[in-house]
Amino acid sequence: MTRQPVFFIPHGGGPCFFMDWNPPDAWDSLRAFLEGMIPSLEERPKAILVVTAHWETDRPRITAQAAPDLVYDYYGFPEHTYELTWPAPGDPQLAGRIRDLLEAAGIGADMETERGFDHGVFIPMKVALPEADIPTVALSIRKDYDPAFHLELGRALAPLRDEGVLIIGSGLSYHNLGILMGRSSGPAGDVAFDDWLSETALSDPDTRAARLLEWENAPDARRAHPQEDHLVPMFVATGAAYGDAAEKVYEDHVMNVVTSAFRFG
Repeated sequence: MTRQPVFFIPHGGGPCFFMDWNPPDAWDSLRAFLEGMIPSLEERPKAILVVTAHWETDRPRITAQAAPDLVYDYYGFPEHTYELTWPAPGDPQLAGRIRDLLEAAGIGADMETERGFDHGVFIPMKVALPEADIPTVALSIRKDYDPAFHLELGRALAPLRDEGVLIIGSGLSYHNLGILMGRSSGPAGDVAFDDWLSETALSDPDTRAARLLEWENAPDARRAHPQEDHLVPMFVATGAAYGDAAEKVYEDHVMNVVTSAFRFG
């Protein structure tokens, strides 16, 4: 079985791909990238693991249902966006495998049998996999956001890649809501931080990890991420891809900032 790559993707803003925007083409570029993500793979994955920025827990939790529901964890959007569906099957066996890998690495983890897929999972995946025909499991991030922990979490997950599992970190490379929504003024730091993040991702693996551990020292780091929940999936993706080269597979100026995606391996 071909080793699957790892992605860090921007999942957009709320149900952005399924409503009207001004300008109307605001999310077209990201949509096109997501639509092409699965077809770009050398081999179709047998399952997908999504590490989502929108699920924070005391320790990692893994969706373990056979048929997860959707969590409409966005507010103030049109009524029809709370009726969206994405009926991808879960994979309880994969969930157990993930737990075993984490526990073998000394990382305690719990199985989740009630909470389903939040919008960090189902919104980008509804675009990337509209047929919803690949079993999917979601993994939470730890709410302390610790970079070292999440890099190690990713390292523990790496064997899944040789078992046909595509690992996706779902967040945003720039997540300052005030700037994204045009509510904050002043010079934008998005280009400086994106340049740093791109240079980091494309560095050799040891340098990449070391730079991410010190991400707060990056140019305009706290302007880009006043709270780093949407950067944490990048830590996990980087850990899962340790040893692999990276490429920047998407960049666009969306909602007042530069947004990027990376593929490892």
